[in-house]
Amino acid sequence: MSTQPLMPKATAVWLVENTALSFDQIADFCKMHPLEVKAIADGDSAQGIKGLDPIQTGQLTREEIDHAETDKDSRLKLANPKVRLPEAKRKKGPRYTPVSRRQDRPNAILWLVRSHPELKDSQIMRLVGTTKSTIQAIRERTHWNAASLSPLDPVTLGLCSQIDLDLEVHRAAKEKPAEPDQGATLLPAEITTIRTPAEVEPAKKPGEELNVEAVFAKLKQIGGKNENDDHD
Repeated sequence: MSTQPLMPKATAVWLVENTALSFDQIADFCKMHPLEVKAIADGDSAQGIKGLDPIQTGQLTREEIDHAETDKDSRLKLANPKVRLPEAKRKKGPRYTPVSRRQDRPNAILWLVRSHPELKDSQIMRLVGTTKSTIQAIRERTHWNAASLSPLDPVTLGLCSQIDLDLEVHRAAKEKPAEPDQGATLLPAEITTIRTPAEVEPAKKPGEELNVEAVFAKLKQIGGKNENDDHD
């Protein structure tokens, strides 16, 4: 709530012209010096200013003015407005960085780029009050002082608060697209083609291999013995 009436000098002009309030009472209500109110009454100040009726604007009541005119020790109180105007939103721009800290901004940018690659350039600009071209130059190592830069935490340097940094990191994490679910995948060929021990045929020992020539020689030997037996 405002502590002074709308258009205080115009309100003071109206109170001087239309009430019997003292200079101190008017000065206290309009947040002015009593000598300023006296100058208005004498015509030395606020010439050409049209008085603003505080009753019509809902800032005072007639009863309160009548009571103050009777009791010179009482003070007028600003009434609560019936209609509250919305406060103008201040557009947020780049954060102001003190001159003594501006030389530390490249180091802070380098720290943010390395420690939190998910941050957008616009978020880094809000945190340390820099420009997009500076951020790009530090990312690409084309900054004029790139060889001497060292990553330093911007919170430690006093360029931003830990709350602001955590907020931007959390916001960047929420905006980061989720990795697609690849689902079940086929097993590699080296796994699917492997044979179990039961499926592997036992290798034959060298002695167990069939010797064809030895078999024929044995048969001939048996056949020769049979012929000799017949002659006998």
